[in-house]
Amino acid sequence: MRPLIRKYNFVPVLATFFVMGFCDVVGIATSYLKVDFALSESLSGFIPSMVFIWFLFLSVPAAIGMNRIGRKAMVQVSNVITFVGMLIPFFSYTFVSCMVAFVLLGIGNTLLQVSLNPLLTNVVKGERLTSCLTGGQVVKAVSSFCGPFIALAATAAFGNWKYLFTIYAAITMLSFLLLGLTEIPKESAEGKKTSIAQAFGLLKDRTVLLFFLGIFFVVGVDVGTNTVSAKLLMERCGMAVDKASLGASVYFICRTAGAFLGTFLLARMDDIKYLKINLLLALVAMAVLFFVKPAWAILAGVGGIGFLCSSVFSVLFSQALKARPEKANEISGFMITGVCGGAVIPPLMGLATQWVGNQRGSLIVITLCLLYLVWCAFAATRTQRDASMV
Repeated sequence: MRPLIRKYNFVPVLATFFVMGFCDVVGIATSYLKVDFALSESLSGFIPSMVFIWFLFLSVPAAIGMNRIGRKAMVQVSNVITFVGMLIPFFSYTFVSCMVAFVLLGIGNTLLQVSLNPLLTNVVKGERLTSCLTGGQVVKAVSSFCGPFIALAATAAFGNWKYLFTIYAAITMLSFLLLGLTEIPKESAEGKKTSIAQAFGLLKDRTVLLFFLGIFFVVGVDVGTNTVSAKLLMERCGMAVDKASLGASVYFICRTAGAFLGTFLLARMDDIKYLKINLLLALVAMAVLFFVKPAWAILAGVGGIGFLCSSVFSVLFSQALKARPEKANEISGFMITGVCGGAVIPPLMGLATQWVGNQRGSLIVITLCLLYLVWCAFAATRTQRDASMV
């Protein structure tokens, strides 16, 4: 495919971040599938695992493969896999076919998250890079909160929410074509290649392990809160699943707003101090969710958690890189495996909900994740203090 886009080649790259946000649709999709196929709470809790488990197994191998075929090629491979996955429910809408679709979505999203941020550095340099990376995350967040609205629009227009997948397939194909028509400079080959042994060997470093587990649990909070938001509205307010999807939209809107604000605040205050304040307030918001019943109060609690936890991932990731700057490539490849927290936490939530008898079981699991993150923030202060004394 002959490149036609040269001058503004960063625009198609940024637009591809919209595809990256597709993985978050698994939250509201879980509620729809639970109703459509009469699933138990514990079984529906495993649905997000079909998407996020691949970050554990494929992130580092994807980074190694990217060294061989190039960043743009890896992004295009991810687009193809995502496109195929999103077409499956259109031709066969069964529980098994939907799980296959989510598996392909997860594999494609893993490859995309590993390759897309580095690809942006091929077209944006210097001071513009930070703002463009932030812009990419905002595009991803917009995609995340658009998901429930696209599902509602698909239901209204075509009579079934499953056409959301067809819309996603069309957007993914558009991304593939735009990137194919875009001239992107080839990255220079690195002298040192990342290996699986090097990446996972970083677990021996207690500081890196601290932040890796932080990423694992903050993704668990993210996916868990997204998933439980609709369930709380259905359980306590008697909402239908299509109306209850508002909870996920509110969560992602607030997360986007928090990311915007965090971009400015983090430039003016200490990262760890910001982390402590936000996580302690997130615990308060979580405590509210245990008891409130009105829809507006549930949405306020869910939105508060999304707003307050929006910058936690980026802070933890940057702290890990600062801890071992000489191992930046290995840390980048290894840290993204922490996204598999989105595969582990929801099944635990489902089991806890069945044990407790209501969604407070899910809230207990998310609260435990937040408690670790608070401990991580205070432990990071001690790590900084020890490093300054060396």
